[in-house]
Formats: sequence, structure tokens, C-alpha cells
Amino acid sequence: MPKIYLDYAAATPIDPKVLKTMMPYLKKEFGNASSIHAFGQRALSAIEDARNIVANFLRCQPEEVYFTGSATEADNLAIQGIVKAAKSRIAKPHIITSAIEHHAVLEPCQYLKKQGCEVTVLPVSKDGLVSLADLKKAVQENTVLVSVIYANNEIGAIQPLAEIGKFLKQSKTKIYFHTDAVQAVNYLDCNVDSLGVDLLTISAHKIYGPKGVGALYVRKGTAIEPMVYGGGHERGLRPGTENVAGIVGLGAAIKEVASPKNKIHNIRIRQLRDKLIKKIPKIISDIAINGSLEKRLPNNINFTFPGAEGEALLVALDQKGFAVSTGSACSSHSLEASHVLTALGLPEETAHSSLRITLGKYTNEKEIDIFVLALAKVVERLREISGYKTKTNGK
Repeated sequence: MPKIYLDYAAATPIDPKVLKTMMPYLKKEFGNASSIHAFGQRALSAIEDARNIVANFLRCQPEEVYFTGSATEADNLAIQGIVKAAKSRIAKPHIITSAIEHHAVLEPCQYLKKQGCEVTVLPVSKDGLVSLADLKKAVQENTVLVSVIYANNEIGAIQPLAEIGKFLKQSKTKIYFHTDAVQAVNYLDCNVDSLGVDLLTISAHKIYGPKGVGALYVRKGTAIEPMVYGGGHERGLRPGTENVAGIVGLGAAIKEVASPKNKIHNIRIRQLRDKLIKKIPKIISDIAINGSLEKRLPNNINFTFPGAEGEALLVALDQKGFAVSTGSACSSHSLEASHVLTALGLPEETAHSSLRITLGKYTNEKEIDIFVLALAKVVERLREISGYKTKTNGK
């Protein structure tokens, strides 16, 4: 039975080069980066080397990069930290976000709403794109933060960040701009000045690095408060003994993303993704693609298969050796329909019949061919069980 992994948006395997770079800090170089002896100073030097790599990638200053324990933590720090600082000058801060954000953004926003903040959730088009016109209408005198995901984790839709950033710079009062760029880092330009963002979140385990480490870019001069207290680590914004090996791994992973070889990987990934888009509809009738085809990550495809429930699809494919997803891995235990797909206008029943397929640099053409054939058989069997009649053959 084949073991074919097609869930790279959930997690990626650690690149061998990344693991090799990390190994000394898991064994010999175990020092605490806050210690002043040689062991500690070597650990501190490794962290600063990684910080420089991330800064070069983002085209920012090293002191604007803060390491965290995850992207979720970084998102929370960005959102809650900005609002906490704003409360000293604004009684009821206003946040603008979108309906298709990761839960790491939506849930902090809802928490702050319960604490007395105002929150506007922008709708998206049927292609999953935020409208700049809607954003302009949503801005208020008390707006302190806009948080819009760079590329969606379920449907791969790429948002017009540069346009949003340009508009926000023209605001009479300072409105900070945050983006969760977790899915975008491996494929899109993350120059913070080109995007016009003040805060940007990244994660190691989405780019062939280790789990348990992320980073937050914070533009110099940004009014932000820490959410955790207990030490002067990360210049006081994120206290806690640093995960040296993880941070080194994040730096090594970013270095691989920035390499010319990664561009070659991404061209091949796009070609495989396009093959899926063309081939699957030819052998499986009555299906739909969710999200924009033009403004989309090159590794992402999300199909709806009416008559075949998504969880049943996932389980059946897993039993045949294929790893795919019905949506965000962070929401995999939820019985609710995907908030991303319902935001596109899909009925809950239809949203429950969707499958996310995400490719990576280790995906090959043979795997794609094997998967498509297996998928067709699984969909056909589930449709027979459900009694679904296709529009083309009336079965």
C-alpha cells in the first residue's frame, strides 16, 4: 500500500539540511542563551545568526524579529499586544479582520470583543478575496489594527496585501497592519516594506523546519505590549528561555526558502497542482474548485465532491495510504463546517463535502497519478452509498 503525503499545508517534514543544522543544539551545544559563560554565549550567537537570516528574508532589521513558540502565539501577541497598548489612549479599540482568517486570528479577536473592543469581520468574494472597498468602508476613527491573512490555509487564496498596506499608510491616524504569512512564506514575496505591513507571522513547521517555533516581525516604533511576563528574553516582548535548536531550525529553513533551488521546486509543484486541476474533473463528475485559481498558492487545491462526505473521504483515503485534509489541521476535530468555505457562500452540506490537497517539494508525478485513480474510486463508492445521482449520468 502506498504512503503518499498530500497535506503539506498542515505540516512539512524537516529538511535534512535543517535537521543537520539543528543537531549540535540538541546535543553538544545545550547552553541557555541567557547564560554569560561560553556555553550560553554560543547558544545566543546561534539565535542571533537565525535572527539575521529571518531579517534578511523579510528585508527588515534583526531587532524587528521576535521568536515565539508557534505562529499561534505570534498571532496572539500581534493582535492582543497592539490592542493592549492602544487601550492607554483609546477607550474602545477597533479591529478589522476577514472572515477567512485562521482561528489563531479569529479567536483572539472574538476574545477582545468580549473584553469591550469593536471587531469588524470583512466578507470575502466567492473566490475568497477581501475587497479593498469593503475595508475602506470599515475603517473608523478608533480603528487600531487590521489583520488580513496573506494566503489562506484552506483554499490558498492570496490577498491584496500591498493594496491594503498602501491605503492604510494614507490614514490620518496610525492603523497597524498585521498579516499571518504562515502559508505564504514558502511561495510569495515577504518583503515587509513592499507589503506595507507592520507585523508579520511565520512558522517553521510549514517550511520544512521543526514544530514548536515561530516568529513575529514587529516594525520599529510599533506600540505593542507583551502578553507574557517573566524575563527580558526577546527584548522583553516574549519572555521565556529560547528554544535554541528550534530557532536555529527556523533560520535554516528560511535559508532554504530563499535559495534558488526553492524556485525550481515551486515551479514543479505548480505544474503538479495544475495537473490535478485538469485531471480530476475529467474522471470525477459534478465537482467544484473552491477559491480563486489565479490568485492562489501554487501548492493548494480544494475540491468539493457532492455526495461524498469530506470526513468519509479523508478516512477512506487514509486507509489506502493517502494523507489529505478537509481543512485546517487546527480544526480537524471540529464537527462544524469550514468557516472558510461557508464564507465563500457554500451551504454547510456542500462545505462538508470538500477536500484540501496540498503538495510539497517531495511530491512527485507518479504519486499524483496514483492518488487521482484512488480518489476516483473512493468518491464513486461513497456516492453509491449515499445514493447521490450525478448530473451527467443520472446514477
